[in-house]
Order: sequence, then C-alpha cells, then structure tokens
Amino acid sequence: MPQISLDEGLVKSDNVASILDSAMNAGGGLLRLTPTWVPRSFLQPGRRIKLHPSDYYRFGADRGGIDERWFGSTTEAANEGRVWHEGLSFCLHEGQKFLLKDAVAEAGDRLIGKDMFAKYDRWPVYSKFFDNMGPIPHHMHQSQEDAELVGQEGKPESYYFPPQLNNVDNNFAYTFMGLEPGTTKDQVRKCLENWNEGDNGILDLSRAHRLKRGTGWLIPPGVLHAPGSLCTYEPQWGSDVFGMFQSIVEGRYVPWSLLVKDMPEDKHQDLDFIIGQLDWEKNVDTHFKESNYLEPIVDTDRSGDGYEDLWIVYGRVDGKQLFSAKELTIQPGKKCTLQEPGASSWITMQGKGKMGSLNLQTPASIRFGENTEDEIFISYEAANAGVVIENTGSEPLVGLRYFGPDVHPNLPLHGGSK
Repeated sequence: MPQISLDEGLVKSDNVASILDSAMNAGGGLLRLTPTWVPRSFLQPGRRIKLHPSDYYRFGADRGGIDERWFGSTTEAANEGRVWHEGLSFCLHEGQKFLLKDAVAEAGDRLIGKDMFAKYDRWPVYSKFFDNMGPIPHHMHQSQEDAELVGQEGKPESYYFPPQLNNVDNNFAYTFMGLEPGTTKDQVRKCLENWNEGDNGILDLSRAHRLKRGTGWLIPPGVLHAPGSLCTYEPQWGSDVFGMFQSIVEGRYVPWSLLVKDMPEDKHQDLDFIIGQLDWEKNVDTHFKESNYLEPIVDTDRSGDGYEDLWIVYGRVDGKQLFSAKELTIQPGKKCTLQEPGASSWITMQGKGKMGSLNLQTPASIRFGENTEDEIFISYEAANAGVVIENTGSEPLVGLRYFGPDVHPNLPLHGGSK
C-alpha cells in the first residue's frame, strides 16, 4: 500500500498570510479543516470514527492503530516516532493546505479574538474523538504546576458520548474514575511497587461508572481515570501530558515509561513524587459523580423553531472556565444563525447542510488522506458577525463545537464547579 504524505504541498508558515486572507474572505471567516488522524501504540482502535477499514494502520503497524481524530488542533500529539505534524489540523483552500497553528500565529486577533490571543499566544484548546475496542489504562494528566516541571502545560479534559458514533458498546463501556473513598497513599504506592509483577491492582482501588450515550464528564488534572469503550468526544486543554498508573490492560503490558514520561528525569523512580502528582482530595471525593458528571442542558437563548442548542460540556475547573462544548440540532428545512462571543471548532455528526458558503456533509467512510466536508473552524470574526447554518437534507443536521477559555458569560455550573 503506497504511503500518503498528508503534508504534501503544504504552504509554509512564512507564506500563510496571503492564502489565509483569501480563505477567510471566501468563507466569510470560516476555515475548512481536513481530518487529523492520530495513532496510539498501546491501544486497539474501536473502528467507529469512519476511517476506512483498510487504513487504520496507515502510519505503520509499529506506530499502532489510528484510534483518534483531532479537531481544530494546534497541539502536537506526544507520540514516540511521530510524524512532524502529528495532531496538528490543516486548513484547506482551493486545493492548498496550511496549518491552523500557522494561521492563528499570523492572524490571532481575527481567528480567536484579541484577548485570547494576547493571553495565550495560541489556540489553547482542542478536541478529539477517541475510539477504542477496550478500556484505556488508569491514568491522570498533570496539573499546570507539575507539567511546568518538564516544560509542558497541564491538562484538564472532558467527555461526551455522541449517540451517532456509538451504535455498539465495544468491550467495556464503563470508566473507572478516581479512587475509592478511604484509599490510602500507601495502597497506591504498593501498586507502583508491584508494577513488574503483572497486574498491579490499581483498579481494585477505584470504582467504575457505566457510560451513558448523550452525557459526559468533566475531569480535572491529577484525577485518575480509565476511559471505557464508548467512542468519546473530548474537549480539553491543549496539552498531551499524562501518566499511566496501570501496568496491565486486557493482557497488554504498559511500560513504566508511560507512567513517568512527563515527569522530571530524576523523579522517575521517586514513588512519593509520582503519587504526589495526584489531586488526592478530588480522587477520593465521596460524591465523585455529583462533582464530575454532566447531563446536557438546553440553551434556551440559542434554541428556537426547528433547532435546539445543548450545553454538553460546561462548568469550571478549579474556578476557571477553560473550555466548553455544545451540540446543535437543526431539523430538515430549518436554519438558524449562530452569533457567539468566541471562536469554535465544528464537526458534523449527522445530516447535510450549509454553514455560510461552506457545505456540510457527514461522511460514511473516509480514506486516509481524503478531504471531507464535515469539519470547520468558526473564527472569532465569523462568530461575532453571525453564521447562518441550514439543514438541506432529510434528517436532522447535528454538529458538535467546542470553545476556548472565558468565552461564555452564561456558562452553566455543575456539581464540582466553584
């Protein structure tokens, strides 16, 4: 099978200004994005993200199967042996590609807004589908403070389980989250000490929650979680740091290196330091579900005749609004105008239609390297002006979109918000 270079003909960063201006003008501030595929060597693809069955190992079998598609990403995937652009989204205009990362660097005020660009100097969030046949190892993502020790950023994240991609449960539609109240640090330490003896038993200290389609979770940094086998939409902070705390998953060994990859080298055998990266209070929360579970909430201000806009990710992490997400459903023959205070990244889940001058079409199957009409970056400029979205098909048009930090003055709180 011939290799496909996804970055073939890429417009380099120092030449982006002209094509970006042309693309923004042609799309009314909307940018067409192409599919961004990411493999994981330690996981087995769930095969529900519409990639063609022949293409799940197109990065090479040694790299692992493709189990993720990233959206609106200016964040690099932290994979060993990665291609240089792995995780980064490409914009497409008149047959030419350029990086969304370069576009934001060139015209951040237009794309993500003056305040956000001044504060972060980048689009600081991204989202993805992750889709696995079975569970992911029990792991956590570092806090900002801990991630800075290795020159990275911390990573809170969230989940939403779109019904359109979950016709089957796959092997384990449950997620272990946190630690059972009453768990001690000595018990976790014992699990780490037993790493090379087989299953280190970390899941014996946790509790599994059944995953429900059309709902989600908000996961702060430092909280252990072992995502289950429902295909998941995952808005999150723009970082790929993690530490795996489980040594065996479905009979597969998880190397110690995946526990300590984002920790200072001189701490790789320091068990007290490693355990210290856990947010202990949040892990042993006696009301963990109440603090972290998300049911969708109708945004009545942005819903109307023939269309409904739902908050699917909301709330704050340690008092901060870092990211959020919504699900818009438009009935056949209907249209609405999205006028919002911030940029967002859109992926079409069902149906067909138009967003401004750009077509929306949900693909049934995608070949590796093929361009699609399901993904759009809605710039700050377009969001503020208002974007008309129309359902031109015979079934509901459904799209998910996520936002960056401090966008919504009316963002709902949830059980764990402070």
